[in-house]
Amino acid sequence: MSSFVVEGGHKLSGTIRPQGAKNEALQVISAVLMTSEEVTISNIPEILDVRNLILLLEGMGVKVTRHEKGVYTFKADEIDRGYIMSADFVAKCAKLRGSVMVVGPLLARFGQAYFPKPGGDQIGRRRVDTHILGFMNLGAEQEYVHEKRAFYLHVPEGKCLEGRYMLLDEASVTGTANIVMAACLAKGVTTIYNAACEPYLQQLCKMLVRMGAKIEGIASNRLTITGVDSLGGTEHKILPDMIEIGSFIALAALNRSSITIKDVAYDELGIIPESFRRLGVNLERRGDDIFVPEQESYVIDSFLDGSIMTIADAPWPGLSPDLLSVMLVTATQCKGSVLIHQKMFESRLFFVDKLIDMGAQIILCDPHRAVVVGHDHTYRLRAGNMTSPDIRAGIALLIAAMSAKGTSVISNIDQIDRGYEDIDIRLNALGARITRQ
Repeated sequence: MSSFVVEGGHKLSGTIRPQGAKNEALQVISAVLMTSEEVTISNIPEILDVRNLILLLEGMGVKVTRHEKGVYTFKADEIDRGYIMSADFVAKCAKLRGSVMVVGPLLARFGQAYFPKPGGDQIGRRRVDTHILGFMNLGAEQEYVHEKRAFYLHVPEGKCLEGRYMLLDEASVTGTANIVMAACLAKGVTTIYNAACEPYLQQLCKMLVRMGAKIEGIASNRLTITGVDSLGGTEHKILPDMIEIGSFIALAALNRSSITIKDVAYDELGIIPESFRRLGVNLERRGDDIFVPEQESYVIDSFLDGSIMTIADAPWPGLSPDLLSVMLVTATQCKGSVLIHQKMFESRLFFVDKLIDMGAQIILCDPHRAVVVGHDHTYRLRAGNMTSPDIRAGIALLIAAMSAKGTSVISNIDQIDRGYEDIDIRLNALGARITRQ
């Protein structure tokens, strides 16, 4: 198991550019299965989860050409239909969270697909009901195949997917994306209400439109898709990763350092900059860059009535749950108190015991809520040995270790590598001292 050895307490300075968005990449790369024509995608983050998804597509028969770093062309004109029904394929999908996104395209184009229980972060129960109920609304039938530990979805013989109105039980991002892709090749009109509308879902819809899909209501929570017979090729550029941008803001604040984050697609960041301002971080927008100045103290805001600030996740345009871990660790060195409320995943805050061992003042109220009392940099966190439980907790622990007194060891960093490309190399260029072992 690989690990990071982190020598804490070093000031950071310089410029860093975010990678392409992981969550968008998993969606748009899966969408190449919707057509037999070439699709070229740029700004792909070459991280573990994305590389594994590309390998999965290659195993299915997709022709993949890597032109340069982050730029790939895909051609899904000779899919091995026998393989996508095999136990080996289902087993590989079960190990990769992003594999859920291939189900909609396969069902739409070939009329059948397996949907195994997805892998990925161990952050609590992650339902797939929204996906499956959406496919069934379009006319697919499902049965659970025990020997493959997967749902088998198929369009009955002599029938096709047919559009209809549906109200989603939750604004699931991956669920919305999967249903949208399936609906693009369904007969008739599909209306999806309570749809997710985050920028990465908007990017997927815009890409599908360029491929020939008919989608109305993009950026809203009500999407109308008129099915077409087939889709064609296109070119697409992935947005910068907003979660990585938030992580860089956090590490600058926790280390009282000044850095510039380049080319952030600022207008797509929504509430993220304002959420960090609530923790006292003074951000400056400079064109499409963010400048984080060095500050001696970061004072947590209060609500207008004087009550304790609460930062909670919510569906877009609310705050992404992926950012709460790094905001929590930032608050440990701010001045004041804040309640972090993680609503979506019941196990995502359990990493705070590691921060408490480092000297952070955190009260874990229940699996969803934690109160952080900031040290205002009057007490530095202690170095320690810890294990990364998931991608976002892993980067939060790395940020904490960079500010701590002494040398920390973080093991199981494959979890961090799943979401952050060459993170040690890039942070060392800013002045960090991180050694990979």
